[in-house]
Amino acid sequence: MPKTLWIGPCTLSNTALCLVADNTLKGIKEALTQLKALPGWNSAQAVFCMEHTGIYNAHLLELLYESKLSIWLESSLQIKQAGGMQRGKTDKVDAQRIAQYAYRFRDQVRLWTPPRQVMQKLAFLSATRQRLNQAYNLLAVPVTEQETFISKSLQKTLKGNVKKSLAALKEEQKAIDVQIHDLIQADAHLKELFDLMVSVPGVGPVIATELLLATNEMQAISEPKKLACHAGVAPFDRAACAVPLR
Repeated sequence: MPKTLWIGPCTLSNTALCLVADNTLKGIKEALTQLKALPGWNSAQAVFCMEHTGIYNAHLLELLYESKLSIWLESSLQIKQAGGMQRGKTDKVDAQRIAQYAYRFRDQVRLWTPPRQVMQKLAFLSATRQRLNQAYNLLAVPVTEQETFISKSLQKTLKGNVKKSLAALKEEQKAIDVQIHDLIQADAHLKELFDLMVSVPGVGPVIATELLLATNEMQAISEPKKLACHAGVAPFDRAACAVPLR
């Protein structure tokens, strides 16, 4: 987990300043105090732009939102591509680039609001399910693939070595699925959206759950074309490519 945060204030006249803070509630509070002491500071006009870093910016988001400060969460890929050719990469340089990005594209700001508590819990449960699936496949796939390449006696031994672990992981997967199902069914709005999603042929509980999370209950993405683009199924003309995709 990153232990420090780099904060790069950006104004029309100054983009060189950087503050370093411990990635703790205490450290971030101290950094905010330093920011508020800057000449010309105005909380109403300040926007805190940052990359999506998952749980690592949880403390910062919590304190900024409690302080009623404007928050802009942006994709790291979006920031990188908007910066053109770049040389060098350090935490300090990254902080300044994010600040410059936010100032340059301030007319396209999209302010962040926290998802509901039920959505935050659903996100953690979904992430746990994904990790359990990865752990299961890490053990199960090699055993299956090697079956035709080794002796039957050795294969039997290797299967026995992971049998109990695979069974335990499968039970944990089932338990997580039940918790996710119960959580969705207990919330009227989530249940309504979930039932609509799974009514579509080919959309099951797992895909529906991920759609709820990716779109924040269909609020972050509400247009069909944008959802198709997010899923990677929207067609784009690439005739100008050196090697056209097929």
